[in-house]
Amino acid sequence: MRSSTLCWGLALAVQAWAQDTPPVPRGVAIPGDYSGALRPQIHFSPPTNFMNDPNGMFVDANGTWHLYYQYNPTATVAGNQHWGHATSQDLYHWVNQPIAIYPDKDGDAIFSGSAVIDVNNTSGFFPNQNNGVVAIYTLNTAKEQTQEIAYSTDGGYTFTKYAQNPVISINSTQFRDPKVIYHAPTQTWVMVIAFAQEFVIGIYTSPNLKEWTHASNFSHHGLLGLQYECPNLQLIPMEGSNEPMWIMTISINPGAPLGGSITEYFPGSFDGKVFTAVDAAARIADFGKDNYAGQFFYGTPDGQNPISIAWASNWQYSQVVPTGQLEGFRSVMSLPRVNYLANVTRLGYTLVSKPYDLTPLYEQQVVGNANVINGSVLHDYSDSLSGAIHFKMEVNGIPSANATGSANFTFSSSVSGEYIAGGFYFGGDVPFWINRGNVRGFENPFFVDKFSTNNLISSTGNWSMEGVIDRSILEVFLDGGDFSATNTFFPEYRLDTMRIGTENLNSEVQVTVNAWSLKSAWAAQANGNGTVVGNTTMTANSTMMYYTGP
Repeated sequence: MRSSTLCWGLALAVQAWAQDTPPVPRGVAIPGDYSGALRPQIHFSPPTNFMNDPNGMFVDANGTWHLYYQYNPTATVAGNQHWGHATSQDLYHWVNQPIAIYPDKDGDAIFSGSAVIDVNNTSGFFPNQNNGVVAIYTLNTAKEQTQEIAYSTDGGYTFTKYAQNPVISINSTQFRDPKVIYHAPTQTWVMVIAFAQEFVIGIYTSPNLKEWTHASNFSHHGLLGLQYECPNLQLIPMEGSNEPMWIMTISINPGAPLGGSITEYFPGSFDGKVFTAVDAAARIADFGKDNYAGQFFYGTPDGQNPISIAWASNWQYSQVVPTGQLEGFRSVMSLPRVNYLANVTRLGYTLVSKPYDLTPLYEQQVVGNANVINGSVLHDYSDSLSGAIHFKMEVNGIPSANATGSANFTFSSSVSGEYIAGGFYFGGDVPFWINRGNVRGFENPFFVDKFSTNNLISSTGNWSMEGVIDRSILEVFLDGGDFSATNTFFPEYRLDTMRIGTENLNSEVQVTVNAWSLKSAWAAQANGNGTVVGNTTMTANSTMMYYTGP
């Protein structure tokens, strides 16, 4: 969660909303219209109003994924912060649940945090239960930011706040965003938390989630920006090794290389109290401008790569993008990402980030194994209900010297001529670029339109590009996720034509392109009025509610 004194002045906004705020619904899901021309169809977005950081993400023993998020249910700008909630069986088809955690007092706010499953009832909240959920979050008041906990006996749908809150208080207004994990070797809970404007990530330990002891600090690493926020500490596989590593992620805002907010990461080791980075390098998690405050899901099954989701926006313009006035909502989450570490040519440790399995969304294959050597394939998807496309390009046989040519894609509007484009040059410094500057629905001095990175070609002579476009967001993944970019865009008219191809390639190079149209994850949930109402039924003994069809 961002600072209460920088950028848009969130704490002041919270106070202002408290003076004249409509009532917030309790115990019912907030309905939303997901049919707007700018509303993504396979990404999560709130039913109405404003969303930012993902919070408290976990997967339970039944395979249900829980996504909580920073949510203002009363306006399309930040303020009046609650924890919104949604659940999914596949990380794409989300069911909106009732708001999970509310502030108790006008002017207070529930800022970012995390959630864990207290299998062994270390907290004492869950006698005769092994699936109790504890949420750990920052309570923001006019005077202080403190850390509180709340517990859920129904699987994470409703919460009771701990009577002895706060569990950590240091008399600071810049102390927030606790992320808690269980460290099995020491059988302790571990928290990483931002001393935001001191550029320090504090590490705390606890036997019971109630009593916390400061263990160490990780400070002044990487890009500092003007503050640290939203840290994560995660055990993560290292490709080619039987020994996993640890990774610390830190979000900075403002101060990103492209302006505003971004996430950086540090591979290293962790002994239960102290995190040690492998080096001092600043590694950026995304070369686009709309990826911030990513969080790993707690409870990912053993042997599976960690899964993460990030907020796909930037604090420089998140509160003024046109979806607010046009469609009554602001912000969207990134695709769910599969993550692990890899040793990438010349760069060394790299956080791989690639889309979670998209096949549950496949509608039909619209381009099949097309050979586009020094040519292109064109696809009109104007009849697609979702307007979402998953595309892939595989390039093989790239010579190790004197490689030539480029690969390019364009998504355009047949009505207005607007387009978003990208491409890769196989020679020279091997740059990859994205240009969103020819989409005309949003003008802002901070909404920069061009992005690039450099993607060295491996010794195998192979290169790949994968992407998903979803109405107003484009995510691109290079070489299996070694590099990724997240960018929003806001066309005046819907993009409906894809062109992807290559030119001036060496004669021995081979290129294959595939693409699939994707089914809307929201359309089937809409009622006769076109409204997605979220959960509408209850089980006999709990508030665990599921969408059961129109």
